[in-house]
Amino acid sequence: MARAFILVLDSFGIGSAPDAGKYGDKGANTLLHIAEFCAAGRADNKRRRGALSVPNLCRLGLNEALAAACGRRLPAAAGEKAQKLIGAYAVGQEISAGKDTPSGHWEMMGLPVPKAWGSFPPPRPGDPAFDKGSYFPRALLEKIYQKGGISGSLGNCAASGTEIIARLGAEHVAGGKPIFYTSGDSVFQVAAHEDIFGLARLYDLCTLIRQEMDFYNVGRVIARPFAGTAEQGFKRTNNRRDWTMPPAEPTLFDYVKKQGGTTIAIGKIADIFAHQAIDKVIKAYGTADLFAATVQQIKAAPDNSLTMTNFVDFDQNFGHRRDIAGYAAELELFDRLLPQIFPLLRPEDLLVITADHGCDPTWSGNDHTREYVPQLFHSAAIAPVNCGKHLGFADMGQTVAAWLGVGPLRHGISYLDIMLGKSPAM
Repeated sequence: MARAFILVLDSFGIGSAPDAGKYGDKGANTLLHIAEFCAAGRADNKRRRGALSVPNLCRLGLNEALAAACGRRLPAAAGEKAQKLIGAYAVGQEISAGKDTPSGHWEMMGLPVPKAWGSFPPPRPGDPAFDKGSYFPRALLEKIYQKGGISGSLGNCAASGTEIIARLGAEHVAGGKPIFYTSGDSVFQVAAHEDIFGLARLYDLCTLIRQEMDFYNVGRVIARPFAGTAEQGFKRTNNRRDWTMPPAEPTLFDYVKKQGGTTIAIGKIADIFAHQAIDKVIKAYGTADLFAATVQQIKAAPDNSLTMTNFVDFDQNFGHRRDIAGYAAELELFDRLLPQIFPLLRPEDLLVITADHGCDPTWSGNDHTREYVPQLFHSAAIAPVNCGKHLGFADMGQTVAAWLGVGPLRHGISYLDIMLGKSPAM
């Protein structure tokens, strides 16, 4: 019986989308720019050196997907060990408004987000609704202080998560006020020392903030616990949690459950979908551990199951931090691990590798970038064909739904017939 495994390389874009100019991202290309920096020797560090090497992803069609997206191919060394293709490939263009993580994930699972979520832009100078320098309305902050039993907050601005705890961590520890911050995404983030402020208290505070976010149509509240001291430095821990607005319509997870199948979420997938229609939640941290958890589910997941893993470190640790060498090293780690999966797949299994948006580490700022994403498919039953360029990530979800026999979804067009040789390749 059929099973499907979707591996999301968070932020792995392959070229600026046609509407990238609206977001200030025209010319962004996460994969190509990383490869070019590596080829020029500008992405060498203790973890890696030389040209980018991702031959296994190239065997699945990554290079072809890149060429279809932007008309460029990777420098030769990236796929030097690649032989014939063993996967079908397509290019996805997001139609959801914005370039946030939930909108990308929801769209690929059959639910585009046509209206942009709310965000917290810089306040207009002199606006009486805001305190000086605050990105959050005074009325919102006062409500949070009252309900949360806190005397105030630090930050209240747009910031990098690592930068703001380095800057305000000591003041937070001394005075007990949590650190509030946002970004270009639809997020309200709360950083607090998990031992001194308390992890349970941080989660409770984020829960009540989530209740206030519906008014502002904000997609996520994120708890960012950290540990350490001012003397030795502060470091974020693995106890991050996201409180996401629930999907307004059914996603592929709902369709699988409705047909009696099993849904498995690894990493932060369950949080992204507000735990809606998820049977089994598996927490893992770091690319190697997330991959190991995925391998375990390929061995153990039952028939009629859908497993989805988010590999967050590409985005969280390297894209947003504009760490080109780190992103390259993580791609090479994932590529080295990938061959573990192939011999474990049953003839009725479908493997999908994709992304939710871009986050070009060579780009200015530290926000996501509006890009095409690769959609790579592998199964013993499908041909290594070009499935084309598609408007909407939901076509991928519709294809997986057809594979599992649980569709059709409300959005998207399946290209399963192309992969099965029943329709001509694109």
